Amino acid sequence: MRSEEQAGWERDFPVRYLLVREDTDGEGEGVLWGRCAEAEGLFVDPPPLPREVLTLRGCPRESPLVQAVAAGAGPVRLLGDGMLAIEPVDPTNDGPARFWDLEDTAVLAQWPTPGDPGRVDIVVGTGVREDDDWGGKRLPSRPRFDLWFPSIRGDNPSGGCRSIDGLFTPRPQRPTQPVHLIGCEPAAPLLALLRRPLPQKGDPITLWPLDHHGRTMTGYRLDLDTVEARPSVLGGALVDVTVTDPGDDRPTPAARAVWEIWSAGVPTRPNQWAQFDAEGRSEWLDLTRVGPYGPGGLSGGTYHLDGQHVTDRAGLLLALGEALLGPGANYGRDLDSVTDYLGGVPSVVPPFTLVWHHADIARHALAGHLLHHLGGLSYFDVTVNLLREHGVTVVLQ
Repeated sequence: MRSEEQAGWERDFPVRYLLVREDTDGEGEGVLWGRCAEAEGLFVDPPPLPREVLTLRGCPRESPLVQAVAAGAGPVRLLGDGMLAIEPVDPTNDGPARFWDLEDTAVLAQWPTPGDPGRVDIVVGTGVREDDDWGGKRLPSRPRFDLWFPSIRGDNPSGGCRSIDGLFTPRPQRPTQPVHLIGCEPAAPLLALLRRPLPQKGDPITLWPLDHHGRTMTGYRLDLDTVEARPSVLGGALVDVTVTDPGDDRPTPAARAVWEIWSAGVPTRPNQWAQFDAEGRSEWLDLTRVGPYGPGGLSGGTYHLDGQHVTDRAGLLLALGEALLGPGANYGRDLDSVTDYLGGVPSVVPPFTLVWHHADIARHALAGHLLHHLGGLSYFDVTVNLLREHGVTVVLQ
């Protein structure tokens, strides 16, 4: 289904959103559930998770986690966001795995594990959210507790422990924040859902925001488990639909101003993203698409990167994408995908020359963004090294 084919209706206001039940085969097809004029309450900052105290029992002293905690000069070590996985020691004969997100984690205390001088117990304060979409509900009979904190080792495991006190307790849920879909023209699947008695058990639906040309800008999942409908404030045969508990996949308030620019179409002027903070730039990066190059890509030539506004990671990636593919495109949304593009994903491919103007701005701004799993180099240095290792001649000016 092409969104441009669904963007027109005979009304005085445009279609700004489509409700689509996407196929799971990755073909980009989907079934139309409805067309809507507006969405209110879509842009929200998620409320923080309730704070909890966990005790990580028996962490090996040689693990990066214990070494990072022991290196702290004060009694509290900020670890930031992380992930916990409880996996079977023998995955072929046991299971399943379970996963939790750990939000804004701080070390509160530490001491040697009683009776085991080779291990340490660590008390942390954190927000805890179990991943209900991945993993099982029961513990393996022989579990292994693994922890990841990108602040310590990037995407690599930070360490583990023998057990965790305080993890398996009832925890309060974050309050829900409803989304109001204004001026909706429901298609048959949504009409059928709305006719069911409350509470409905709905399907996960993707909300497609459209630009003025009917092009889909991005997509956000809405869980239609509880929805209510009433005649629309916009009149006619339209309805307003309230999704009481739409889920956590929501754009932040910083995205609103970014969407306003993109709603006119794919940007054609460079550096329009420069006015935004790191959160807005990240949203801009999420809206970008790869440029118009066929299989095999283009090689050779000289490209110029305008580094005047490269003051964070997203800004670096945006400036790199604009230099190589033009405004509204990207050359990777992280360094892993940059590596893919350098290796031959349809795009500009080495050998070519990249002249990086005002490179010292990025060098200084990203000096504190260290990638410990890559030898403690800064994000700037790692990016330059990555380009050069793949055959790009990088000229820093």
